[in-house]
Formats: sequence, C-alpha cells, structure tokens
Amino acid sequence: MMWIANGLVLLVAALHAYFLVLEMFLWDKPAGMKAFGLTPEQAAATKVMAGNQGLYNGFLAAGLVWGVLLGEAGLAIKLFFLGCVIVAGIYGAATASRKILWVQALPACVALLCVVIA
Repeated sequence: MMWIANGLVLLVAALHAYFLVLEMFLWDKPAGMKAFGLTPEQAAATKVMAGNQGLYNGFLAAGLVWGVLLGEAGLAIKLFFLGCVIVAGIYGAATASRKILWVQALPACVALLCVVIA
C-alpha cells in the first residue's frame, strides 16, 4: 500500500512541477494563457505575480519529493506538504476558481488519505 501512497504523492508533486512551468515560463505563452483563460493583456499585467506563485508550487513539489525520498522517516514531511497543498487548493477555489479544488486539493486529499492508511 505504501508504494501506491508514494505514487500518489509523486503525482501531486508532478502536478505542482507542471504548475511551476505554466506559471513561471509559459504564463504569457499560448499554453499558459489557455490553461488560465487569460488575454495577452492580462498575462502581461500578472506575469511577475504568476512567476512568484509558480516558485511556491515548485517548493511544494520539492517538499513532497523530499518526503518520499526519506522513506518511513518522511511521513511527517509528506503530511505537512500535502496539507499545504490542500489548504492552498481550498483557498484558490474560494478566491479564484472552483476548478482548483478538483485539480489541486482533491488529488492531495486522496494522496493524504492513502499516506495515512498505509
């Protein structure tokens, strides 16, 4: 069961690495604007903010990978970073887009549940 839990944690990490790329490098490119429903003007006006947000997503991804790499000793780290992802997803859903609840918070909740059970 632990390999399934760790696989889900790594999936959440991969999602956040993808968010990093979208927000830091593709925000004002067609892929980034399409993903976030932005006009070129909106993308240009928010590019710096998005880069900062992408960096935070990278930290979340790094923390989740770190927790998996530590094996059994990484349990608390995985729980902490999954909790951070869930809180960020709930906040994003409440303030920006409900889609964030399903794309960010739900996968982290499933991973957290599996980590706790394993």
